[in-house]
Amino acid sequence: MKHLPKHLQPRWRYLGVEIEAWPDADVARGSFQRELWFAAQNLLGDAESADADLTVLGFRFDDGVGETVVRARRGHAGAARAALACIDEIGGDPVGVSVHGVSGTVRACEERYLRGRAGRSGKRNVAFEDADRIAYSRDGALDVRLPAGFAGATKLDFE
Repeated sequence: MKHLPKHLQPRWRYLGVEIEAWPDADVARGSFQRELWFAAQNLLGDAESADADLTVLGFRFDDGVGETVVRARRGHAGAARAALACIDEIGGDPVGVSVHGVSGTVRACEERYLRGRAGRSGKRNVAFEDADRIAYSRDGALDVRLPAGFAGATKLDFE
């Protein structure tokens, strides 16, 4: 089977996406892809979401922070951004999804918009609510483990 001529090949745009959740969240590539498809289908409809052809590439998620590249057909980057904005939970875990930028190649997208934050968090003991608690730190924010879940805090809350 021959390849299509260059002028008939599909053109793609790549979105640099950051995912943030509680440190104990378990988010995998497959579950993120499924939520993205459901969000696109609910927001755009069957035909438009199939035309956008959203695909997750190069997924990394660790300690509540992740990043990925989402591929969309050219002309559908705005629809892809809107579908990503509709994702608020993955596998029962609340998440925050933000798009840092759009690029024409995967390499440029990774170099410009993904900062390699996945896996760069620390764990330490802090005094919170008159007790020693475990906290996960990342970029100046702390997620303190409580008996009922997590509480978000900043370093200023402990000084």
